Amino acid sequence: MITALTGLSIWDGQAASNADCIVFENSKIKSICSLEDVPRQAKTISCGGATALPGLMDAHVHMELDPNHKTAPKKTDPKQTGPMRIRAGQMVKAGITTARDLGGGAWLEIDLRNQINSGDILGPRLLCAGQPITSIKGHCHFWGGEAGDLEEAIKVLHRQIDHGADLIKIMATGGRMTTGSSPKETQFDLVTMANLVMEAERNNLSVAAHCHGTAGIELAAKAGVHTIEHCSWVGRDGWGSDFQLDIAQIVAAQGAWVSPTINRGWQRMLDNKNQTLVNRLRGIYQSMDEMGIPFIASTDAGIPGVFHHHLPEALNVFSKIAGLSEERTLKTATSSAASALGLGGITGQLKPGLDADILLVDGDPLENLNALTRPIGVWSRGIAARLP
Repeated sequence: MITALTGLSIWDGQAASNADCIVFENSKIKSICSLEDVPRQAKTISCGGATALPGLMDAHVHMELDPNHKTAPKKTDPKQTGPMRIRAGQMVKAGITTARDLGGGAWLEIDLRNQINSGDILGPRLLCAGQPITSIKGHCHFWGGEAGDLEEAIKVLHRQIDHGADLIKIMATGGRMTTGSSPKETQFDLVTMANLVMEAERNNLSVAAHCHGTAGIELAAKAGVHTIEHCSWVGRDGWGSDFQLDIAQIVAAQGAWVSPTINRGWQRMLDNKNQTLVNRLRGIYQSMDEMGIPFIASTDAGIPGVFHHHLPEALNVFSKIAGLSEERTLKTATSSAASALGLGGITGQLKPGLDADILLVDGDPLENLNALTRPIGVWSRGIAARLP
């Protein structure tokens, strides 16, 4: 079936378009055009001047985790299967048509991905890492990815491949949610990290590395990981206290993407009378940006208080904290994210031949990102999740 969305303002993932219609057939975009070029046989949906943009991408979520829980799980809860489906539906209705799941314990998120891909349930396109590779009793060890040496780590990696993982996740540093784990400390040495990256690449998989502490950021960059998650520059004095220019230059030289997991809860920093931390973080992001280190939007959805469908609200906070323009911020959640995740030929732009991942919003997000919180139409691979 051919569908035509008419009466639009269009931002195609790169720039504003002079066209005012999007035509798609089944799952693919056929054309971005004017009303007179819409095929006669198309089902026409008048959109009343809404702004169309590519569906949003969240590069770091955990579908298995319930954000209402205040502590980390001791193990995977198989009863999360039903809530995971609900979360997936909420995400796509909010305009999130792609997400990267970076950790679970029993491959429930891979089952969810397969159900979405087969059309059994409604949800975003998912890229899944399975069990993160971590040290013995290291961060998120409760998900079953513990490894005491390189040989064991390679076994964990291949276990994820056997279960159909789309990428590999490595815990380069500790984290806050695991008792006895320190965000500042590294969990693997460079030889182990580099060999894991090479093994993943031999299997055509990219690697995402959880990195809070500066030493872990350095190891991950030197090992050649594809995305650095969090990139918190944690030092002795906390978050953002140990930014080192020479290490950032290594990140830039290696071409790694930074996925900073800024969620809407970071608004509390902007609201705080003491702007010391915000100014410190903004300075770090601007320094990385000036070096050409690219960012992708992410929220770490699933951790306490961070809900899976709140990326649209988080993007405005990300923009303010990182000092990015509205358009730059939109690209981190659309075209740039697609490039980082290896989906540039599939989605991320409103372009003929790409998947019909389309978000319609009330207002102009190029002027005010809060427009993203007012979705009026969503199509994910051509399937309607919300109709105007």
